[in-house]
Amino acid sequence: MRRYIKILRNKFQKYNIDGYVIPKNDDYFTEYSKVNRLKIISNFSGSAGLAIILKKKNYLFTDGRYTIQSQIECGKNFKIINIEKIINCSLFKGLNLGVDPKLFTHSQIKKYFLKYNNIKFINKNLIDEIEKQKKNEFSPFYILDKKIVGESSNSKIDKIITYLKKINVDNLFISAPENVAWVLNIRGSDGPNSPIPNARMIINKSKKIFFISNFKKCKKLFTEKIIKFNEFIEVTKLPEEILNIKGKSFIIDDKSCSIFYENLIKKKFKILKNEDPIYFLKAIKNKTEINNTIKSHIIDGVAVTKFIYWLKNINKKKINEVQAQEKLEHFRKRNNNFLYPSFDTIAGSGPNGAIVHYRAKKGSCRKINKKDIFLCDSGGQYKYGTTDVTRTLCFAKPRENIKNIYTKVLKGHIAVATTDLKKDNIGKKIDKRARKFLKQDNLDYAHGTGHGVGFFLNVHEGPQSISKINKVKIKEGMILSNEPGYYKKGKFGIRIENLVYVKKNKRELFFENLTMVPIEKDLINFKLLSTAEKNYLFQYHLNVYAKISKYLSLNEKKWLASFI
Repeated sequence: MRRYIKILRNKFQKYNIDGYVIPKNDDYFTEYSKVNRLKIISNFSGSAGLAIILKKKNYLFTDGRYTIQSQIECGKNFKIINIEKIINCSLFKGLNLGVDPKLFTHSQIKKYFLKYNNIKFINKNLIDEIEKQKKNEFSPFYILDKKIVGESSNSKIDKIITYLKKINVDNLFISAPENVAWVLNIRGSDGPNSPIPNARMIINKSKKIFFISNFKKCKKLFTEKIIKFNEFIEVTKLPEEILNIKGKSFIIDDKSCSIFYENLIKKKFKILKNEDPIYFLKAIKNKTEINNTIKSHIIDGVAVTKFIYWLKNINKKKINEVQAQEKLEHFRKRNNNFLYPSFDTIAGSGPNGAIVHYRAKKGSCRKINKKDIFLCDSGGQYKYGTTDVTRTLCFAKPRENIKNIYTKVLKGHIAVATTDLKKDNIGKKIDKRARKFLKQDNLDYAHGTGHGVGFFLNVHEGPQSISKINKVKIKEGMILSNEPGYYKKGKFGIRIENLVYVKKNKRELFFENLTMVPIEKDLINFKLLSTAEKNYLFQYHLNVYAKISKYLSLNEKKWLASFI
């Protein structure tokens, strides 16, 4: 790390800069990427962050989820600051900061830097000059059957064209690869945890499309006539090819369209900055997607339930965190529809559970101590769905204060699950329900209560979420997580997470559980639960038993029945 920082600083004079900014994201702005320049320069492995290397000091900005983790991974080499404090930050006042224009949007630059700093765009990535990134593997894109996705790509394109005509704009630049995947019903393997195809796309209101990627990846798309040869643009040829596109105007999404591509489009076209309409279209899952997601959660529920039963009934003295998460993946792999984890599993025993996005590593992880509570957050990518579930487990009689906190988290979880979405229909309002019981004891957690989830796509997706600031209206067909928690630094972590989808029944709009995994009962102080909350738990576990028991062994089945 220190050697790389020294090499980087030696480049400052050449480019006439006082510092260099390294974000977590790659040029596709995906959460999970094979390219991680931030980790190269800082050793920080979290999913959100930004480093600024100056001539004599180093700073890492991240959010509350990663406060403890960043301190451990970066050590004394970086000063850790909450990412919100970078706005109007005077630490870099008057400095020339170098950035790669492919890795930032104009809105990010405006938000973070423009008040005090001079920004210099460098069309070379200085981290890549230090450590060359591995060449892209040209694994081909593949096509999902309509039986899986429920809607043809032509139907989706028609919706987008209707939108373009309505607002009188000629072209939409789709810069987010997950949105390209949704439109064309294709997937890829360009990232480690999501079936994302690294591609961009242009849709013209005359129904002309242009697919922008690497030719070698597109063979199946040509043979199946998903795209035609005259609709393809090699990514390196876009600067000249974009000049041949008809029309006068473009929509770009300033959350996913980099400065590089915005400047490219701006040379010929009038730009309208607007949220890509695909984000919202994609958030509303159709009946086929919901039904397939339900199936994937039954499969996943079986695997996770088997894992919990196994972990509860083995000798913990011999099991560490890595071995536990490997066993969990083993259970998932038993089903042929499982592809890979939807994110790196979080398996934290005792104090490691307090690190919100902890990653256990061989050689440095903890053994699972019988006296400690154990937090496990994991998920899977299946051929027809994406899962994400967290359970907090105990293996011995827990302390009363831990039971009380766990129960308050559970009460918040149930409050979210039982929300009347006709009344509280935005994430901001629902988030208050989750925190209500913890706040009675002046307790809270530094992350949102729930994120949107894609259909066999990203495990984290917007625009919907359950958080303190989200104002997006929750609608039928959306999938979200429900995951309140509490974390005591150096002691323990608690989180209970189910995925839910928004269901409509006559005039009612409500959350329906997707996750089919028992909730730890040995950590509950039942005296703190109302009759309605106890009934909710009973009904939930009755449903879990009905859905997954036939896939369990006799002993597993008996154990699961004890939750009812």
